[in-house]
Amino acid sequence: MRRMLSKFWRDNKSLVAFLVLMVLFRSAVADWNVVPSGSMLPTIREGDRILVNKMAYDLRLPLTHIAIAHLHDPQRGDIVTIDSSAAHELIVKRLIGLPGDSVAMRDNVLYVNGVRANYHELEMAPLPGDVSSPGEYLRERIGAMSHVVRLSEIAPSPRRSFGPVTVPAGEYLMLGDNRDDSADSRYFGFFPRSELMGRTRNVAFSLDPDHFYKPRFDRFGVALDGAASTAAR
Repeated sequence: MRRMLSKFWRDNKSLVAFLVLMVLFRSAVADWNVVPSGSMLPTIREGDRILVNKMAYDLRLPLTHIAIAHLHDPQRGDIVTIDSSAAHELIVKRLIGLPGDSVAMRDNVLYVNGVRANYHELEMAPLPGDVSSPGEYLRERIGAMSHVVRLSEIAPSPRRSFGPVTVPAGEYLMLGDNRDDSADSRYFGFFPRSELMGRTRNVAFSLDPDHFYKPRFDRFGVALDGAASTAAR
């Protein structure tokens, strides 16, 4: 057995080293994640593979959640991957409330620190997620944050109103852009910084789950709506 392992190592050490480095790179530097649900429609589509900058906020020990250096502070409007202990899975949401912010929603109208978001109705072609529940699309603007949100015309969320709530220190309030079909801070509460795994601004590539995972070339490399509207850093 030892002889076989020794031969395997001699014959494949370059490949093994490459695989180990790739795992470490994807764990601590950058990765791509599959998006299986429509909670971020229309910004992120089901079947999108998003690029995630794992060093956007913190430098972590590879394969752990241990931060060894804080690099940047999360900003309102960031699209964030969250390894949520409350949701028991990796989720993708938009950062709405920073620590100390007062956030409220009144019938899907967002208020941050007492300022009401502005909304402009958009004419958009139906998306795959609209089949079971037709969607209405609005551009939501508040301060420097601007992005499109989707409201359901026939299946509104029972949590269209909440707050005002104050975001605790070291935690963040997240919402999905698909406001009536998103399990976010309205269900799981605030998310601690330690669970924020990275920031995404682009789709890597996209496969259509409704058509045998056919590539959607028009989604390859596309910039995510609102992801670059916050100050560059």
